[in-house]
Amino acid sequence: QLQLVESGGALVQPGGSLRLSCAASGSTFDYYAIGWFRQFPGEDREGVSCISANEDMTDYVDSVKGRFAISRDTARNTVYLQMNRLTPEDTAVYYCAAQRYYGRSYCSTVPSEYDYWGQGTQVTVSS
Repeated sequence: QLQLVESGGALVQPGGSLRLSCAASGSTFDYYAIGWFRQFPGEDREGVSCISANEDMTDYVDSVKGRFAISRDTARNTVYLQMNRLTPEDTAVYYCAAQRYYGRSYCSTVPSEYDYWGQGTQVTVSS
């Protein structure tokens, strides 16, 4: 059973940066695509970014393109989300999730496609 733990959420000023981490355990990390999602109060989770199991594919929602970067460290069983030029509109609870697809070169930012979820980490962007 794959388990995921997010960390790195914090209060940051507009224009600042944060790096979120998603640490995996309990199963073979290399087989899983990882997605980052966020949830605003009162709304459904939305996709932010994803990375395929073999790192061949990454994807970003339009609102974060050019500001956020996803990466994975196989040796540490960890996926990172580097978030730059943060705005108050990025304030949300951020979740990572994992899914094992048939092909290792695919990932998705659709929340319903993911079976394994972390507990979330709060990101607040405010002055």
